Amino acid sequence: MTAAVGEAMVQVLLVDDDAELGEMLADYLQQEGFEATAVQDGETGVAETLSGRYALVVLDVMMPHLNGIDALRRIRQHDSRTPVLVLTARGDDVDRIVGLELGADDYVPKPCTPRELVARIRAILRRTQAHGSPELSASVLSAGPLTLWPEKRGAEWNGAPLDLTSTEFNLLEVLARNAGRVVSKQELSEQGLGRPLARYDRSIDVRLSSIRHKLGSNQDGRSPIQAVRSMGYQYLKE
Repeated sequence: MTAAVGEAMVQVLLVDDDAELGEMLADYLQQEGFEATAVQDGETGVAETLSGRYALVVLDVMMPHLNGIDALRRIRQHDSRTPVLVLTARGDDVDRIVGLELGADDYVPKPCTPRELVARIRAILRRTQAHGSPELSASVLSAGPLTLWPEKRGAEWNGAPLDLTSTEFNLLEVLARNAGRVVSKQELSEQGLGRPLARYDRSIDVRLSSIRHKLGSNQDGRSPIQAVRSMGYQYLKE
């Protein structure tokens, strides 16, 4: 299966100080139809990401000098759109949660298999680049003070531009399309993250916390996104 959009190969950037691992993953990605570039330090990774040449970045957390968390922070200061998949140490919840809070689109614990990494990359690209479905690509989606343009991935809140990561946009779109209805975390994970919800996975909660912070409060002082205990989340109709 060739990973291409139109006639262009999808370019993926690998940022990992383990040169041997980076080369192995780059070779595997190329066999899967991607154009892969590997760099070995965070500074170069940030510069390459901000060049705008890549459809997705795979970023290792544990790197000397500029680690993956600080590199992600720098990237998100200038670029909220390019999807970033972080590689974290297995069982390290702190790096995982901090990465999500800073705008990572997903995470994979190391050591991971190349097959698992490719599956996660494809899931992210499907939800960030697939705008052809008529039912999911209405020109404008309005829900109270929220306006979304799914085709161009644009958002406004009360008429002001809303800066969202690609995954935040996906989750907010799912909630807005179901305004007034409680959406389970399983649905949010499948439709917004492109994968089933894993046990003890807090990524939905972390990302929605970030979205709620960006939206602020409705006129009645409540957050427009409400957590419904043991059920999921609801975007309130005004």
